[in-house]
Amino acid sequence: MLLAAVEGRMADVSIFSPASPQAGWIVDLAILALAIIGIIFLVVEGILFYSIWRFRRKKNEAPGEPAQVYGSEPIEIAWTAAPTMIVFFLVLVTTRTLWQVEAAPVQPLEGDQSLFVTVIGHQWWWEYRYDSYDGRKLGFITANELHIPIGDGETQRPVHLTLQSGDVCHSFWIPRLGGKVDLIPGRSNLLSFETEQPGLYLGQCAEYCGAQHANMMLRVVAETPAEFEAWLANEAAPAVEDPAVAEGKATFLANSCVNCHRVTGTAAQGNGAPDLTHLMSRDTIAAGQVPNSRSNLRKWVHDPHAIKPGVLMPAFGLSSEEENQIVEYLRTLK
Repeated sequence: MLLAAVEGRMADVSIFSPASPQAGWIVDLAILALAIIGIIFLVVEGILFYSIWRFRRKKNEAPGEPAQVYGSEPIEIAWTAAPTMIVFFLVLVTTRTLWQVEAAPVQPLEGDQSLFVTVIGHQWWWEYRYDSYDGRKLGFITANELHIPIGDGETQRPVHLTLQSGDVCHSFWIPRLGGKVDLIPGRSNLLSFETEQPGLYLGQCAEYCGAQHANMMLRVVAETPAEFEAWLANEAAPAVEDPAVAEGKATFLANSCVNCHRVTGTAAQGNGAPDLTHLMSRDTIAAGQVPNSRSNLRKWVHDPHAIKPGVLMPAFGLSSEEENQIVEYLRTLK
């Protein structure tokens, strides 16, 4: 079983531990294909070892080639027909699975319990635009942590993702929830899944997209409907206004942070970097690379390249006092 370290714990990222029907269909196909391949391997290796034993050179046997067999019609039919039938069968079951997991365009309807999110891949982070849930328009933006509601035995709560790219090709892959789907510039692809199991699901950009491709982690938090509704209410609210950090807010707005980042209700309306309106509601920063703590946030503001080499955010050369002020302001954005 494949495991990944998550904040001191181990998270299962194996495709053989499906947590959604879509991932389950993929696992069924993988097991079937592996079984067929295993049988072929055993048959071929069995014939090979039998032939080595049966036709080995015996003592006092004259050297030379063994008798050659040519033009055996039954043998030629067998080694042509059998692989053809196996390939045809695998094509059929693969096509069936592709039809099962392929997401069809769906329109939001009131009371349908469906979540619609537009996912935009960037170098090297994820942008989530929450469009609607249960027919209600949402209209807020967050980054790097996708929150979804879980279903139960009576109610399904499907998640419909529209996948787009803001720069180069990326690939959205959460092994326990579904298959890989590419994010291609100028094109929208679809991915749908649902789960009844709460918890944290990890994934990874599965398409090489530049220097920090390996550090473009996906984090999906599956919550109960009540927890998800509370999270929605918090994310839809404007940024916290704390007079105690007014100086830090002024320093943040006075620098070029506002050209890339967005903080709802302020002059910061950039769209080239993660939305910071509720930054402290996330468990990590830098697309899942380090925990979202005061010390890590301070290191990030001081020099992002020390945490994520090659990241597009530069080190601004701020004074220590300015960095502290900005960090204290950011820590109020819950």
